[in-house]
Amino acid sequence: MSTSPFRWRHRVTYAECTVGNHVYYARYLDILEEARGEFLRHAGHPLARLQESGVILPVIEARLRYRGAARYDDVLMVEVAVAELAKVRLEFSHRILDESGRLLLEGSTVHACTSLEEKPKRIPVELATALSPFLVEPDRPRTSR
Repeated sequence: MSTSPFRWRHRVTYAECTVGNHVYYARYLDILEEARGEFLRHAGHPLARLQESGVILPVIEARLRYRGAARYDDVLMVEVAVAELAKVRLEFSHRILDESGRLLLEGSTVHACTSLEEKPKRIPVELATALSPFLVEPDRPRTSR
């Protein structure tokens, strides 16, 4: 089991912010999507290659808990880990921290593994193998650094 999640650096763009200069709540989903894509690329399974092989991972559930605000030009550290790796279900846990390490957001996304026709299918063995080192133990909290 991994005790170190995948980390992705993201600088907040002006387009992600409200007039009040904080990241609009729904934009965090875009930031998490970017980090998950980079995580899968890092694991050797880019989303485009999965799709070419007939596998997609649609989000079937998302949960976010906001702890603080990010603002324009902030540099964020987005952490991604695997919380559940089942036959056809995959759950990612996410955390977003600011440069000082302050927790701004924690959440999770649940994905079904399906064919391009959206029929459930088993997670490919090669993908499960690549993701298993990032599987976190459910009873042990992750460290931020």
